[in-house]
Amino acid sequence: MAVLKFRIYFEEDDSIYRDIAIKHIQNFVDLHEAILTAYGFDKKHKATFFRSNDFWQKGKKITLEFYENENTSSCQLMQDSIVGNEIKEPNQKFIYLYDFNKNWTFLVELISVSKEENIKLSYPALVRIEGIAPSQYGLKSILGERFAEVEEKYDLNKDSDGYGEEGDENETETSDDVTVNEENEEEA
Repeated sequence: MAVLKFRIYFEEDDSIYRDIAIKHIQNFVDLHEAILTAYGFDKKHKATFFRSNDFWQKGKKITLEFYENENTSSCQLMQDSIVGNEIKEPNQKFIYLYDFNKNWTFLVELISVSKEENIKLSYPALVRIEGIAPSQYGLKSILGERFAEVEEKYDLNKDSDGYGEEGDENETETSDDVTVNEENEEEA
């Protein structure tokens, strides 16, 4: 049985990628779920694969489900599309679009075809990880619920350079403070 190995690049940074091995008889739903798992994304949003050429131009559409305002005759469902049947070139490429609001885009490239050698592996299998995956929902998802944003305060008066002194965010200087400060300077 043939095993296809795909390299899935994060579109915005090609140094971030995941290699996934999948049997040629598995469908695109399997590949879709493997990509999401490899990047730590949830499975709550819409998704589509596009067959692509060497210039990463979108071609035939393979979609998770039929969406509104979509010409169903021009696309296939992932569950009905076998990965091996869509390989037309030795370095076949696909564009994977996830979450149509955020437009997470991944570039999927076939990097090898081999015989199934490791019978202990459960396919699809994540076989290589490079780079830190982007966070699907921003920093709060990485740092957890206890994350608090830090607010920096600046003195934006016309007479200042934009930065206040340490500890003077909520304090105002009184004449007593000036007297004490002047006495401390004279002693030094």
